[in-house]
Amino acid sequence: MAAAARRTLMRLTQEDSRSIAAAAAAALERTALRLNPDQVHFGQVAPGTPRLVAEVLIEGPPLAAAAAVTVSGPGLRAVLNGRRLRIGWLPASDWLDGTVTVRGPAGWADVQVTGQVTAPAPMSRGEIEEQFEPAEDPGATRVTVLSTPPARRQRRAPVLLAALAAGVLLGGAGVAVALSRGEEPVPTPALALAPTTAPATAPAAETAAAPGPTGVARVPLALSVSSLAKPTMVGTIRVGDEPEGVVVSPDNRTVYIANQSSRILSVLDVASERVTSVRLRNTPRFVATSRDGRLVFVSMYEDDKTGSGVAVVDAASRKVLRYMSTGVQPYTLAVGPDGRVWVPIHSERRVEIYGADGMRARGKVLVPPNPHAVAFSGPLKRAFTPNHESNAVAIIDMRTDRLVKSVPVSKAPHSIAVSPDGKTVLVAGYEADSADLIDAATLRRIGPFKVGKQPQSVAFATDGEHAYVVNEGGNSVSVLDGHTGAVTATVPVGRSPRTIAVSPDGRMAYVSNGDDDTISVLRTSS
Repeated sequence: MAAAARRTLMRLTQEDSRSIAAAAAAALERTALRLNPDQVHFGQVAPGTPRLVAEVLIEGPPLAAAAAVTVSGPGLRAVLNGRRLRIGWLPASDWLDGTVTVRGPAGWADVQVTGQVTAPAPMSRGEIEEQFEPAEDPGATRVTVLSTPPARRQRRAPVLLAALAAGVLLGGAGVAVALSRGEEPVPTPALALAPTTAPATAPAAETAAAPGPTGVARVPLALSVSSLAKPTMVGTIRVGDEPEGVVVSPDNRTVYIANQSSRILSVLDVASERVTSVRLRNTPRFVATSRDGRLVFVSMYEDDKTGSGVAVVDAASRKVLRYMSTGVQPYTLAVGPDGRVWVPIHSERRVEIYGADGMRARGKVLVPPNPHAVAFSGPLKRAFTPNHESNAVAIIDMRTDRLVKSVPVSKAPHSIAVSPDGKTVLVAGYEADSADLIDAATLRRIGPFKVGKQPQSVAFATDGEHAYVVNEGGNSVSVLDGHTGAVTATVPVGRSPRTIAVSPDGRMAYVSNGDDDTISVLRTSS
């Protein structure tokens, strides 16, 4: 009955009467499933660290407990036990940027999960004691992490993790997550942690490590990277013929480049700077990766609009797994917080949505003409798409996959990005030589801000302090203050730059130069 009532509320949000639709939307929001917290930061861990476990509380009405869980991210597992969501990470890759999604009749919500495997610098006993309070019980093996949001403008401020004794109950506003370092037994088969979308082979040794001499598991500080007000050019790498779309893999090791004057996807190994090729059926235009990095999605079409579709490439074998049929002229596709693939269909004024594996169509959303790209605010459950011929940005409710409204922006919006905290939207006005900021919650527009000629692509730094605008007609990248929109620097790159992609660790950015057949590599952090 509760589920049926909620479905009725969802239908009422589409009523022509604004008062009815607003009242239904407010009631729907009160019945929604919520996760506390919605982010888990495991921070930096040493190689060989045993499984870490976090617990997240499911909030909302009783209907919220009737949910299922899916995960996306290397080494991630998850299981639901009543109103507790247990997330486990066995550090296997260098970088974790994953998602755990809880979905049910009360809607859906996700937890962003991050971490990094690194060899930490040695610390003195005094440094360790300064960072952690001593546990009351020296034999305790459980660690509690307090959720403390960083200051808005603070730089190089790592998140402090307070180590406490076992037995602290999860609840209230203060306690956010409880972590353990492998000392707790793995759940029984009845509560087996759900595997990732495409599970990797488990490491041979996954048994719990013996507790250290103190008996208290130490959680290292989270990674903190500060973006530069003026990035520096560190190199240029030759790729394919007229590179367009660019994306960096979640582990920062690989850059994928779509070359739109060939049928080649270039694959750049960051460490060796070696470039290999994946041959495709049609001309590639733009590229995205799954959240765990195992799949690469490439939008394709010919100049006459034939051959429209998306290639799904296995990142490990670099083989095409399948070709998805889409509408005419699929543009700058992206993967959402829940793993679904969103494909703007430029010539048919709609966004098509596909499953995380690229196998099945999951829906479509009609938007004003003509959608160029899509970006997401996970906390607000909103998707944003710039519509070139309508001079507007469309806002889509990701809970219902319905268009909410459109916000007017500068002429010919081409590209869009959302800040890491999900609060600010940046959009480039190609024919206005300007960029706009939009408050993702209130939808209030700020700007325009003058940038270079023909701004084609935008992106945020991983700390949100700066943003980048690629100026195709100016052969440059404008760097903006991520909060005010003020230009802090202009960095020359190659000829006819098209797209920019920032590495997940925030250290590098890669710009495709269409007329030079190269990628410019920028250092974006100190």
